[in-house]
Parts: sequence; C-alpha cells; structure tokens
Amino acid sequence: MPRQGLPSHSPTEPLFVGFAGRIGAGKTAAAEYLSSRHGFQYTRYSQVLRDWRASDATTLHGLREIGWEVMSGSHQAELNARLIAGLDRSRSAAIDGLRHPVDFRSLADAFGPAFHLIYLEAGAEPRFRRHGSKYPTREGFVAADSHRVEAKIDSLRPFATATIQNEGSLEALQGALDDWLTATVTGDRT
Repeated sequence: MPRQGLPSHSPTEPLFVGFAGRIGAGKTAAAEYLSSRHGFQYTRYSQVLRDWRASDATTLHGLREIGWEVMSGSHQAELNARLIAGLDRSRSAAIDGLRHPVDFRSLADAFGPAFHLIYLEAGAEPRFRRHGSKYPTREGFVAADSHRVEAKIDSLRPFATATIQNEGSLEALQGALDDWLTATVTGDRT
C-alpha cells in the first residue's frame, strides 16, 4: 500500500521520469505506479516499437529481435523521436524501458532538467521470481536477460538521478518512489 499522506504529484512544471534496469528489476511496476498513484502519463519503449513495427513484432522474442535491429541499425534516435512525439509535454510522464545511452540523451535533450532517469537494481533471483510467468525456466530467463538488446542497459547507471535497490516488496518500491518524488518536487535532496 502506498504511504499515506503523500500529496498527489503537482509540480509547477511536468516531470519526465525514465526507468532503466535489467529484466525484472521493476521498471514497469515503477512506471505504472507513478501513472496510477500520481497521474503521470505512461509510455513504454516496447509499445512504441510495437506500434512502429507491428507486423514484425508478434512475439516477445520477435520484439527483442526488432529492438536489436533498431538499435544496431542506428534507428534508436528515430525510436526516441517517435516516443517523444507521443508524449503530452504539459503532463508528467513515466517512461518504461530505457535500454541505450541514446535513449537517455534523446530524453535529456528533449526535456532538459525536467527529465530524470531512475535506475532500478535487483539481483538475478528476485528478477527471475518476478518473471516466472514470462520465463518459466532459468535458462529462458538467462537467455532473455543476456540477449544483445539488453547489452547497453548497465551503461545507463551513471546517468541516473537516483538508483533504487528493488530486492523487496512492491510496497517498498512504491515507498522509495514516493520518497524520491517528494524530494524531487520539494527540492530536498538530502
């Protein structure tokens, strides 16, 4: 349950918060929480990729392969342009699934100091448990986690405004996000 008494997010200017981390680190849960609890618009890179290349991305594996084609074919900037064009700049946004330094640069250039990257960290075991339905075997999970489209994720960590350890419960993640948001809105970074 979210912490009680936290005011709804209403900064003077919108915030644009991107989430990066390994498979199962909590990116989707974090972005969806900012959307449902604090009214952020929600978008995810994989949905923009699906919308752009829908006929090519019919399965999760297919989506990863298309993601790799985009990334390795120097089309990551175009993917970012499509994602940014779909955002309402008058509303705060939670952006799920940054995977490449181009993603960070594109969003930082588009939104300036209103853009914040949160890097979510979690060990392999809790990440596997969270994604047991998608990857029922450890081998499948390891294969997905080590897919070449995931190779640049760790390079985003140095750009993060905040890094959140997400080894525990959903409520703990939500509390950490509430704390970060309150500190960001009030400017209290102590």
